[in-house]
Amino acid sequence: YCLDSGLSWEPRSRAVEQVHLRCTEGSLEWMYPARALRVVLEPNLSSARHTTVCIKPASDFQGASIYVERAGQLHLVVSEAEGARSHHVSCFSAHTPQRVALFLQASPQRDISRRMASFQYELLSNQSAAGPDFKKMVLVKAMCRPCDNVELLMAICSSDFVVKGSIRNVSHDSENHMSQVDVSVQKVYRQKNRIFQQDEASGEWRGPIRTLLQCKVKKGGGDFLFTGNEHFGEAWLGCAPRFKDFMFIYRAARERGANPCEFQLN
Repeated sequence: YCLDSGLSWEPRSRAVEQVHLRCTEGSLEWMYPARALRVVLEPNLSSARHTTVCIKPASDFQGASIYVERAGQLHLVVSEAEGARSHHVSCFSAHTPQRVALFLQASPQRDISRRMASFQYELLSNQSAAGPDFKKMVLVKAMCRPCDNVELLMAICSSDFVVKGSIRNVSHDSENHMSQVDVSVQKVYRQKNRIFQQDEASGEWRGPIRTLLQCKVKKGGGDFLFTGNEHFGEAWLGCAPRFKDFMFIYRAARERGANPCEFQLN
């Protein structure tokens, strides 16, 4: 997390402020953007090769445009107009996996009060970019197909969230090409962050899961095992078999010693 203000600079300074961010995911807020800000993404995990960078501007993003530096040239990633669009996410290849430089150019404004250019970022490795869950993000062409048994058994081991529940409602957002599945949760086996929470009034556990509109998700009865990954604080659907089908597949794999990890059955 970084908080920076253009107003902290000397009035006549032409220098470009520079900050270094060491995490593989995080956020930055540039309040009252003026002149320019150079952001260098240098994750501490130097052994990992992060080949893709994704940026999601805040809904109130304004006052700047975002560029990426490549071979001494600046390439536009997010314009100020694009940044104001809800759910707009931009991804691009990292030509130098250990160090990615972003350049924020402030827009000419007479009144810069109450302006803030803030965004979230994620660095993705070869492994995460190649996995089935990543392809289900709004950023990438989805593979809207059921998971096979091997993918399902791996999903319960490696997913950011694994929950048993039923579908309360499915809503569609055609403008942003997304669907949202509202889940009534019976059991949370794992979650990275608190996306699935208990409702104080009813005591029921609930949570939203996103997927692509083109997957044509519909409301179905019965219990499911929902798995997937989190991106920018949102749960994205991965494998979601009916729970009874999952139990049959897992028990058969366990009897053969083919389960990649142990799963809590009770």
